[in-house]
Amino acid sequence: MNTRTRTLLAGALVLAVVAGPAAPALANGPAPAPPAGASSPEIPGAAALRAAISGLPAEDATAALVRVGGRDGTWRGSSGVHDLDSNRPADPRARFRAGSVTKIFTAATALQLAGEGKLDLDRTARHYLPDLIPAAYGQVTVRQLLNHTSGIPAAGMPGGTIEEWYAHRFDLYTPRGMVASATAEEPEFVPGRSQHYLNINYTVLGLLIERVTGDSYAHQVSERVLRPLGLHSTSFPGTDPRIRGPHNHGYQVFAAPGGGTELRDVSVWGPTDGWAAGDIISTTVDLERFITALFRGQVVRGPLLEEMFTLPDPSVRTYGTGKPAQFGAGLSVMTLGGREVWGKTGGRHGYNSLVAATRDLSRTLVYSVNSTDAKGQDMNATAMDIVVAAFGAPSDG
Repeated sequence: MNTRTRTLLAGALVLAVVAGPAAPALANGPAPAPPAGASSPEIPGAAALRAAISGLPAEDATAALVRVGGRDGTWRGSSGVHDLDSNRPADPRARFRAGSVTKIFTAATALQLAGEGKLDLDRTARHYLPDLIPAAYGQVTVRQLLNHTSGIPAAGMPGGTIEEWYAHRFDLYTPRGMVASATAEEPEFVPGRSQHYLNINYTVLGLLIERVTGDSYAHQVSERVLRPLGLHSTSFPGTDPRIRGPHNHGYQVFAAPGGGTELRDVSVWGPTDGWAAGDIISTTVDLERFITALFRGQVVRGPLLEEMFTLPDPSVRTYGTGKPAQFGAGLSVMTLGGREVWGKTGGRHGYNSLVAATRDLSRTLVYSVNSTDAKGQDMNATAMDIVVAAFGAPSDG
């Protein structure tokens, strides 16, 4: 992939990112494993997909799981290792932290409740949570939470480096505590005037779901989405820092004590800072089934489904960059191969993920990449190659 294409794609695929060190070389590591489990090799892009995940483990990733579907056929591939100690092949059925892909589930649940008259997208969050949302944020609506135009800043979190985050990886956070921390600060902008993609919007949405249903967020999503669709390998970890069930280990690059870099296994990491914005655990099979059902109108129906594919008014620009708004309710959009692709990326330490599809489901893509810098400022190179292989290069827009 040329530098220009990589730059365009990195700018378009928005991830929750933090600063991190450069990736390490896997000195004395296992030999790269070839892709395994591929099917329907003649679909358009099959050769590029095989190339995208070949040679793992590598500096940027230790494993990759990919599923491509649509009218042109299917392609399934896995590469890399289950863990760097055993060098066993990556498990294609493995569970992984899907990060901000969680937001699609949260948005779908909120929109279902709107269809039932339990949530009004034009009412304020303060209307439902007067005990938590202060007057300074009294004009923020449910719709503005869904499309990240609320102006609520991020919650305060300890640390500013990967070493500090690692030291705090088992800290416990509460949704109410995170919202209280965020709303104690001044608004970033007048609600509806800009778009700033932040987890706090979906933390508030999770609390709204609990308030109007009198039930837990996780149980509502499970009963409304997971159980009806048969997503048996998708779960919410609660406060458990482990990934229950089969999973490929995730690694993060750190500075080594004697100089250079090293990889640490970060598969066990507390999830409570993500909650309704980013804590879900899933598989490529489940996420493919979910995105297909969602786009077919089997999860959210009628005009409310259109909320997911509706961007804010063109006058609304991205906070801090002035670029066009990219997010609807739970989904973001970019142009790849000359066509609109809707979906969502996710990043948790050790794991990058994506679910994406054309609106007509002519092509779908789900991947999990065990990135060695999953929260870094630059998009993972293996992940970028997978996206371009599946959909084509991004436009100049």
